[in-house]
Amino acid sequence: MAFAPVAVGSEASPEPGGSGSPGEEADGEREPRPGERLVPGSRLKEVVGASLASLCLGPLAGPQRLGTLVDCLVLNYRLRQGLGRSRDGAAAAEGGGAAEGPLRCCGCGRFLSEPVTVPCGHTYCRRCLRRELRARCRRCRDWLLPAGGTSTAAAPLRTSVVLNQLAEKWFPGECERARTGSRLEELLAQGRFREALGAASQALRADSHDLMLRIYRAESYVGLQEYKTAIEDLNFVISKMPNWPEVYFRKGKVLQDSGFVGDALQLFLQCLALDEDFLPAKLEVEKTLCDVLSPEKLGESLKESAWNPPHIRNKPFLLGSEVTETYCNLQLCPEQSLGGSEALEPVSGSLNRAQSAHALNSTKDLAKEDGLKRVSSEPLLSGQEKGALLKRKLSFSEQDTVVCEDGRIKHKKQGESIKRDMTLAFGTIPGDLIDVSDFECSLCMRLFFEPVTTPCGHTFCKGCLERCLDHAPQCPLCKESLKEYLASRKYSITELLEELIMKYLSDELYERKRIHAEETAEHSNLTKNVPMFVCTMAYPTVPCPLHVFEPRYRLMIRRSMETGTKQFGMCISDSQNGFADYGCMLQIRNIHFLPDGRSVVDTVGGKRFRVLRRGMKDGYCTADIEYLEDVKVANEEELKKLRELHNFVYNQACSWFQNLRNKFRTQILQHFGPMPDREENIQAMPNGPAWCWWLLAVLPVDPRYQLSVLSMMSLKDRLIKIQHILTYFSRDQSK
Repeated sequence: MAFAPVAVGSEASPEPGGSGSPGEEADGEREPRPGERLVPGSRLKEVVGASLASLCLGPLAGPQRLGTLVDCLVLNYRLRQGLGRSRDGAAAAEGGGAAEGPLRCCGCGRFLSEPVTVPCGHTYCRRCLRRELRARCRRCRDWLLPAGGTSTAAAPLRTSVVLNQLAEKWFPGECERARTGSRLEELLAQGRFREALGAASQALRADSHDLMLRIYRAESYVGLQEYKTAIEDLNFVISKMPNWPEVYFRKGKVLQDSGFVGDALQLFLQCLALDEDFLPAKLEVEKTLCDVLSPEKLGESLKESAWNPPHIRNKPFLLGSEVTETYCNLQLCPEQSLGGSEALEPVSGSLNRAQSAHALNSTKDLAKEDGLKRVSSEPLLSGQEKGALLKRKLSFSEQDTVVCEDGRIKHKKQGESIKRDMTLAFGTIPGDLIDVSDFECSLCMRLFFEPVTTPCGHTFCKGCLERCLDHAPQCPLCKESLKEYLASRKYSITELLEELIMKYLSDELYERKRIHAEETAEHSNLTKNVPMFVCTMAYPTVPCPLHVFEPRYRLMIRRSMETGTKQFGMCISDSQNGFADYGCMLQIRNIHFLPDGRSVVDTVGGKRFRVLRRGMKDGYCTADIEYLEDVKVANEEELKKLRELHNFVYNQACSWFQNLRNKFRTQILQHFGPMPDREENIQAMPNGPAWCWWLLAVLPVDPRYQLSVLSMMSLKDRLIKIQHILTYFSRDQSK
């Protein structure tokens, strides 16, 4: 039998609730770190034993040391529940009562109220981010916080202007509901639980299907210590959205506050099984395990008799069927889960104290066949008994509920006719509300192409924003500083906006892509309108490092990279024509971007060219060009004389270089590298021997004289010119 492996080692994850760094593998189950061993998910007893052994060796250094154990528990729980990977569960969470419309939150799957686009390009409702419910994106598992950030307070949440305007225009009713939720959150944050309860109940009487209002009302009940009623609301939400991780976390917090630590732990694990990156649930599991497994409580909390009755004492420590079925029964109606009309009594202590709470329920509720079982303290059910229990659970789930006048939930009897389907008000968009002007970039006034959203909430075409940042590191609209955004160079596409354009404006997008393709093809031409960098002399095969800081050349380099040519022309300036008639193409080998947008570009010389026609585009020079090649010598006698001349000049060049002062020679080697070797076939390359161009680059000669040599198409004439230069400098060396 094959088991899903879990990495278990002596080191825990580096931070609470996390298991890696921003550069870590984005898969749901990471690769093991060096020194870790793979442990089957079902062999949980060995993992717990190893954890206990390590804890007994010394004092516990905080809950974060238990990150690996938590991961193993979650995997084991997921396997026994038959759940897929948590990102598959994420997709499921967006169904089952969640929003089915075009504006949907990546986190909770509900209506995208006050949309905030995170750095990876995915969009969440403000509530999901403000409550710090997760550390990683649910879609791509990228970090939601900036590098090194520990709280969303470090990065203010700015609403996406374009998406928020679309939400207000398309679904004003849902936006008003969201504002109601924001007011309830403010009341809860201020501790005004009674006012929040009244407001939530009043809103629910107007719309009994708003599940978020039930969440807020449940939190109000918790603040008033009315735990049983809070559980009723949360159970109703679970019946409508069984794959929503947050509701399991909220219910677990209620049980934890009321003393049901064991049940709370299972709910936190269920939350993590659906969404492994739900940060608050992971922190709560770590804290609970830290409390239970601390050395001073080992004797009290983990006695074998406390966990296992005699008939299963010798079985491995597994989060098995007992715990699984116990948790499943917690999802039943509130009268079953919490002992009918009796109020909860707070129970303090560690995990074994949960049995006291279960004992309260089991004495009466088991007689009513409520299905609630004590954690790991009931015998294993036979297949027939499990089938009966499942039948009872299904029969309860088929019932529905109504809201009474006082806002509480009451179950309808089976057979009564009630409406169960929730009609979502934001499923479709009327055609007359879709306007292409709502999707136009404010810089180019055209349809968004590769839209990106800045930290300040404004959206632009990626290319338009990059051009603006070439001039100043600030938002083109609100002028807020974008220095950190520019330094990160992570211009992620706003996926939701791109999906909306593809869905509702497909014809306009097709035309926009066609125009972009034409522009790209124009920039890709290496004979017509070739971009020109007017700066210095460049030579074939010779490195030419560049410091690019002017906005026009930032744009030119970026276009060269985007088109894939990675080439541009280099010429020296000319007072009459702007730049010289001859130049050399440069091939980009590497670019190092500086935080302020400048860059150091590593290039090497390529083909020589002659300028035919000059032009200008977006601030930088362009030219129509033709490429130059040396005229080959075919006559054997002339070729023999050419080789003799070549060898003589090469030896002369080597002598001159060796006679240079050590200081100058070292500087040349650092900047240009060593002198190329002599080539056997001097006519093999279209530009002639490489050492000629290396020597011409290092010789301290006037650029105009160098330009005349660059333009020559005869190797013989070029060698004679170089010979004259070397003779002149050798005479100076002898002096």
